[in-house]
Amino acid sequence: MNAQTNRLYFIDAMRAWAILMMLQGHFIDGLMDPIYRDTENFAFNIWLYFRGITAPVFFTVSGFIFTYLLIRVPQKGFENPRVSKGIRRGLQLLLIGYLLRLNLFGLFKGQVYNAFYLVDVLHCIGLSILVLIGIYLITSKRKPYLFPTLLLGITLVLFLFEPVYKQWSFSFLPNALANYFTKANGSVFTIIPWLGYTALGGFISVLFTRFKNFKHLYTVGIPLATVVGYLLIYHSSGAFTSLYKITGWEFFGLIPLNNYLFIRLGNVFMVFAVFMLLRRFLTNRTILNIGASTLSIYVIHFIILYGSFTGLGLYRFFNHSLTPQIVIPGAILFMVVCTYLALKYNRHEAEIKSQIAWALASIKRQAIEVKEASIPLLRELSIRARLVLRRFLRTVRG
Repeated sequence: MNAQTNRLYFIDAMRAWAILMMLQGHFIDGLMDPIYRDTENFAFNIWLYFRGITAPVFFTVSGFIFTYLLIRVPQKGFENPRVSKGIRRGLQLLLIGYLLRLNLFGLFKGQVYNAFYLVDVLHCIGLSILVLIGIYLITSKRKPYLFPTLLLGITLVLFLFEPVYKQWSFSFLPNALANYFTKANGSVFTIIPWLGYTALGGFISVLFTRFKNFKHLYTVGIPLATVVGYLLIYHSSGAFTSLYKITGWEFFGLIPLNNYLFIRLGNVFMVFAVFMLLRRFLTNRTILNIGASTLSIYVIHFIILYGSFTGLGLYRFFNHSLTPQIVIPGAILFMVVCTYLALKYNRHEAEIKSQIAWALASIKRQAIEVKEASIPLLRELSIRARLVLRRFLRTVRG
């Protein structure tokens, strides 16, 4: 099994792990009674810590996979077929992100609720993909090192200056746009700083692609990821404090006050090291299928848990009301159900889409037939209406 295949296998396994962690995290966080959120409890703290790792891993892996597919083909620039596919994918994720927040009952009343404009994971990943494509197109005809350098630079800039721009309100923008940059209106994720994790995933992907034929790829990669992760987790805050004392630059002093971005980045490197170490055991077909079905799983979990379109989800009925004895087995069942439905959907995706297309074509055909049949009737009604109006006007004049 070559390095390229192994690499894709462990990345798919990471993505499968991240989406399952996201499912149970959303379920427990949304449905468990807050009185059980005991930070003195060791088990709860372990769960809370790993929940915090989920999103950074998911964003990083998404950037890795997309960039890997983008740069592996020989074509450059717009000639690269992955560019057009990536643009469609990015726009698709944005569209699905908004559709999942649409409430049909409100739409029937002629209302679009404010929640529709909030930004979530799919919005950020979709927009991040479009940004990665833009950077790729700008650098495709230039030196090979420019693309990864810009990706790493974006991550560093977004993470270093997060204490500064997180205070901005972006009130000069309409709420629909401001929600991509600030959580003030209720957005769960924002493009800044989360684009940084996606860009870093792209940077790591470039490194793997450049050294794919290196005999000791994993022999070097695993310890390197472990050391970088360790330094970021345990020593990054101290390093920024030292930089602040040396330079006097205020933003260096602000970072250690809430250094979650670099610490979570260290967690991401640790997760990479673990999955690279276990790569030979992560070739199970079900695991890989789950990793390839993350979008379907995310959509299904959003509908069941949050009640997309109808508002009738588990969150509405059991919001912060369940005990751990119920919510923990419930989370396991929730993961199984969402994963099963997603795998079933992907297995019959072509058939389902063809049936939907047939239904839409049938509705369109019937609408055309109704329109054609109604034209003579409408014409007759129009003529009679004009005659009645003329008689009425004559009577008024008389």
